[in-house]
Amino acid sequence: MNTALLLVEIQNDYFPNGRIPLEKSVEASLKAKQILEAYRDKKMTVIHVQHISTHPNANSHLPCTKGAEFHPNVQPMKGEMIIKKHYPNSFKDTSLLNYLIKNQISHLAICGMMTHSAIEATVRAAYDLGFSCTVLHDACATKSLEFNHTIIPEHSVQYAFMAALQPNYARVLSTEDFMQKIGAHTPVPAE
Repeated sequence: MNTALLLVEIQNDYFPNGRIPLEKSVEASLKAKQILEAYRDKKMTVIHVQHISTHPNANSHLPCTKGAEFHPNVQPMKGEMIIKKHYPNSFKDTSLLNYLIKNQISHLAICGMMTHSAIEATVRAAYDLGFSCTVLHDACATKSLEFNHTIIPEHSVQYAFMAALQPNYARVLSTEDFMQKIGAHTPVPAE
């Protein structure tokens, strides 16, 4: 199985002092960094997905702004693919599908920002296009939402979306479990 790591929207606007700070974005980015380093060590395919807002009333991820840039924890390296997108689904009007087909990728390990939007839309689209997917739940971040005048806390949003993706659309694993599965070393936390 030929695999690629898909890092979705790990951009500055989702972090503290950004325009749409998410809960646990820093922690999720550090988990994503571990997986990114493992993929790089094993010389496996890495794809960074960057959201650039084109909507006239957008207030985040604006072109040529610091907020739209990749977070320092997961900066792309030379040779790593960067896909620019304008919709939650990373496949919509992008070159992602062609890139995956050209590189004979059949499995995607997916993590990043906006579990309830970009992650969910991308995973479902990938599944519909015939890819097998693994979502790294602790390397994803979301925020509290509101529906019908009721606040849904961030952890409930995260759990509900992960539960909806598993088992039909993706296998949902922790970073540690996934690292063991691919035979990567899990760093010991600093004391």
